[in-house]
Amino acid sequence: MSWNGEDAPGEERILIALGGNAMTAPDGSAAPDAQAAAIEAAMGPVADLVAAGARVALTHGNGPQVGNLLIKNQLAAGVVPPVPLDWCGAQTQATIGMTIMNALERALAQRGAARSVSTVVTRTLVDAADPAFADPAKPIGRYFPEGDARRAMARGETWRRFGDRGWRRVVASPEPLEILDAGAAATLLDAGHVVVAAGGGGAPVARVDGTLRGVEAVVDKDLAAQLLARGLGATVLVIATDVEYAMVGYGTPQARPLHRTTVAELGELAAAGHFADGSMGPKVEAVRRFVAGGGRRAVIASLARIGDAAHGACGTVVEA
Repeated sequence: MSWNGEDAPGEERILIALGGNAMTAPDGSAAPDAQAAAIEAAMGPVADLVAAGARVALTHGNGPQVGNLLIKNQLAAGVVPPVPLDWCGAQTQATIGMTIMNALERALAQRGAARSVSTVVTRTLVDAADPAFADPAKPIGRYFPEGDARRAMARGETWRRFGDRGWRRVVASPEPLEILDAGAAATLLDAGHVVVAAGGGGAPVARVDGTLRGVEAVVDKDLAAQLLARGLGATVLVIATDVEYAMVGYGTPQARPLHRTTVAELGELAAAGHFADGSMGPKVEAVRRFVAGGGRRAVIASLARIGDAAHGACGTVVEA
């Protein structure tokens, strides 16, 4: 499909939010070789979209990668100081961004559509007074025995037991307010680059005494994606994940895929509890906010069908 036809007069701006399945092997492995292979495969559909004439920006998850850094924090805590979560976010943005840059430039060259691909290590503004800081609830990292959790809690971390599986660290996940470096990403996009930005929701920062400081939190990547999309002037948001559609009544005999829908219907379905907070809920809220905020189209679809999704030809499609 081309972006020069009736579907999208002129040059379309698209933000693609890549889910964790684009960053790891099918079994969830986040070993470097597995990550590189998964990203290599994911860049094919992205390159097809760029080659068809769209101006594309990317964002991505980083949960397994941050989880690996947290393991290193714990294992080396007696030797080197553990690094905070905003540092973990920035480090994984750079590492994943570099891997995407290499893979996407190769894929574009194979299609005769060479472009520069650039990564912006991006900060996301949150409110230091957000209620999430008073009750950290977002699990991150792996499960550990109680003894390991207690030692981490002695360093000031918050951990909770999750049944027989063990203990996990929990942190605040405050509402993203602004993608602070969206302007730099937009400048690169305007200059013809494919841009990677706000990976993992962006490194979280808050204003403390008038200055920006990193905070111990993680930002939901899908909610941050819709903010980034608006900051870049994107007209289309694609949230690429490991399922074909959002499901209504998931896990029940009445389950059905949600195809074309509206901002109003999505809000009603979300209020009725159809989308789980820890999985599909943020994706649904992200596409709802994007279109309600002036976006032309937002789609939740499988990674393999990014091109069709951008045209509104598959997935759960919300249009203005």
